[in-house]
Amino acid sequence: MIGDPRSAAHPVAVFGRMAGWLEQRMYRDSRAAGAAYVAICVGGAYALGRVAARGRGRGVAAAAATWAVLGGTTLAREGVAMAEALEDGDLERARRRLPHLCGRDPEGLSAEELARATVESLAENTSDAVVAPLFWGAVAGVPGLLAYRAVNTLDAMVGHRSERYLRFGWAAARLDDVANYVPARVTGLLTVLAGPDRRGAWRMFRRDGHRHPSPNAGRCEAAFAGALGVTLGGTNVYGSRVEHRPTMGDGPGAGVEDVRRAVRVTRVVSVAAAVTAVLAAYARRRAAGSVR
Repeated sequence: MIGDPRSAAHPVAVFGRMAGWLEQRMYRDSRAAGAAYVAICVGGAYALGRVAARGRGRGVAAAAATWAVLGGTTLAREGVAMAEALEDGDLERARRRLPHLCGRDPEGLSAEELARATVESLAENTSDAVVAPLFWGAVAGVPGLLAYRAVNTLDAMVGHRSERYLRFGWAAARLDDVANYVPARVTGLLTVLAGPDRRGAWRMFRRDGHRHPSPNAGRCEAAFAGALGVTLGGTNVYGSRVEHRPTMGDGPGAGVEDVRRAVRVTRVVSVAAAVTAVLAAYARRRAAGSVR
């Protein structure tokens, strides 16, 4: 409800600066160096969570950590901003905003290509920014919240297939795949339950979810494609790198009118994930005998 603070003091931004400082000192073109880097960063976040979860202030710590790691409100806000720019026919404004959502090169993209990029980003980031941190918070409390956000942030920073990070970023990318394996599939199932076309979402989730080059993003994007009745996937440009991805869905390509629909799905799935996480955490604690 509150959303992210729009300042450099955001806890995730602070973590990113610290991780960047450490990278400058630890970088070596090797997987071993990258694995050590990830272990220190993620281990430090987990340890901080363990300390914060102790004592009488653990409820406040849990609330603060949950607020710090969730990005659903900002994600939906960016989706609405893209929808407004595209509906106004202002492609330059839409191109300037696209980097807030994904790493694609926006230069020269048409309205339809910008819309597709937005819908795909909303689908993937509904998992990364909302469902996954809530999942790990339900499983492991405050330490799980902070450790997951550390993993996801490191993947965004160094988990690239570039010459610099191909080996150093390998551990960050693989750990992010593992951390998001279950949450991505939970996101797909919640989209099936909450989306406007449940049957279509379920069919695409099962049929096309594995076609994406990512082991996780495809589950979310395929479910969104089915729920919205559109086709996602195709050619994406990331700077000098071009990817040709298989398509997902049976409908027409995503259009400008589908962006707001995707934002609504993101919001409904986010609320459903929050309710599910609370119930799961309560059940886990009750089974452990800590809730009376």
